[in-house]
Amino acid sequence: MKLMDYGRQAIDFCHPPAAAEPAAGFSRRGFVMGSLASGFALASQPLLAQAISTDSQGLVVAELKLLVADGQIPAYVARPAKPGKHPVILVVQEIFGVHEHIKDMCRRFAKLGYYAIAPELFARQGDVSTMSDIGTILSEVVAKVPDAQVCADLDAAVAFAQASGHANTSRLGLVGYCWGGRTAWIYARHNPRLKAAVAYYGLLDGMKSPIKPLDPVDFGAEIKVPVLGLYSGIDAFVKPEVVARMRGEIAKSGSGSEIVVFPNVNHGFNADYRPTYDKTAATYAWKLTRDWLKDHGV
Repeated sequence: MKLMDYGRQAIDFCHPPAAAEPAAGFSRRGFVMGSLASGFALASQPLLAQAISTDSQGLVVAELKLLVADGQIPAYVARPAKPGKHPVILVVQEIFGVHEHIKDMCRRFAKLGYYAIAPELFARQGDVSTMSDIGTILSEVVAKVPDAQVCADLDAAVAFAQASGHANTSRLGLVGYCWGGRTAWIYARHNPRLKAAVAYYGLLDGMKSPIKPLDPVDFGAEIKVPVLGLYSGIDAFVKPEVVARMRGEIAKSGSGSEIVVFPNVNHGFNADYRPTYDKTAATYAWKLTRDWLKDHGV
């Protein structure tokens, strides 16, 4: 699948496009990533001129090794340089992994006073930053990442933040984009300690498999954590009838969760390095995100 098609045509995530030949340097014997991507993921190229770059002035930023149940995975952290225990934001990646855009989102949250951490949740399955074909990413990596593994890794990120001495995990939030938007719903069900979450155009159905046992529409009525869903009016991945069904489910939950649909914008409207970016929608969504987190104690 070509980059320009991603976000414009539907993908069956349970039966993704056939993978192209593995990217140069990709080996199943070395599937665990040693470090995060430098710059932008290969499959997300070409980089568009409007890509935002947030400086690190007044921040402490670092790539680190995060201890998880079966070893270590890379993660990116950005936090204010000033002393204190800062509220925590888990920043959850798109299908392109923790590349420059996700690091930049961490820095944007850190500028607001948050301890932002983004673990590389695909590390065991493959280094997506080196893969040039989206079909390969979907079939060889994304389809093979278990929801239980993702939740455990995010738990590990929370534990790391707590142990750092710079974070207040009693004020814990999560913001996820695309694949990470679906994860926002999944983790909200998993961790009742989460104060609030924001799901940017995360898939609500169509990903069920033995390692992904439930889609968000299956458990929307059970969610207790307030989740704000930010969705696109033009989205090949999330149909209007599915959004309507999810709205009906979360209305039963008593969580106060809400869904906002931005008309006439596409999936990926916050991805400022891609052709789907919409500055007006992204700016308003950023305000809604900040307000949602603040209003719910994060």
